Amino acid sequence: MKLKEKVAVVTGTSANIGGGIAEGLAAEGAALVCVDAREENSADCARYINGSGGRAIAATCDVTDERQVIAAIGAARESFGGIDILVNSAAIFNKKGVLDMPLAEWHRQIEIILTGAFLFTKHAARLMIEQGRKGSIINIISTAGHQGEPNNIAYCTAKSGLLNFTRSAAMELVAHGIRVNSLTPTATDPAESFERAARWGRKVQSAEAITRAFEPFRKGVPMQKLPKPSDYGQAAAFLASDDAAMITGTDLRVDAGAIARYWAWNPSDK
Repeated sequence: MKLKEKVAVVTGTSANIGGGIAEGLAAEGAALVCVDAREENSADCARYINGSGGRAIAATCDVTDERQVIAAIGAARESFGGIDILVNSAAIFNKKGVLDMPLAEWHRQIEIILTGAFLFTKHAARLMIEQGRKGSIINIISTAGHQGEPNNIAYCTAKSGLLNFTRSAAMELVAHGIRVNSLTPTATDPAESFERAARWGRKVQSAEAITRAFEPFRKGVPMQKLPKPSDYGQAAAFLASDDAAMITGTDLRVDAGAIARYWAWNPSDK
């Protein structure tokens, strides 16, 4: 297993992307600290990992509150002895544009995505340095952070900012043996998230309507299928492992070719 005896903190552990990444790291042997603002997300994720033979604890945390972030880092140290891997995945969706987004909502979305990553990176890296651990930090971006999407102004802005935050932090922490990279998902096949929610013991509604809503995204990517959260989990495990020992300041795109696609080409046209 790539991550045996490693300790990973993952923020934003819903049954979707963050939960898929947490399960992927656990499958490679890492002990997990599952962090989410919603207690049921962190608790369900940790409970499933423990029930599957892994090791995990849950931490309910507002990633914008420095005291709560410090407490979550402290929980990792107390339960597992420290931190080797941090995945900054916490985010909220609020699809509004520059003309209609209230300032308070702009601040909140920017703070969760960017300030949350800043605070967890700051305090996780301090602990890594204190303990002499050569850690790995992974920031979760989005294809919306690489391209201009209308009526999604704060999300696009924050995810784009996280790209250069990654590069800047990588340059600062390289002297301490800490690698900082980013991972870019895209529109994600919802079927696995529904299946994961069911495995976590949740009541799940039919996925049919949501799956239909994702059909235009599937038709628009060159591979003609959408990635699953487990695809991101495997990519995160690679970035966190010694297999990526010479990779820092880099973005790994797991996007079915979405960003590479020439804008005028419609892959669904045969």
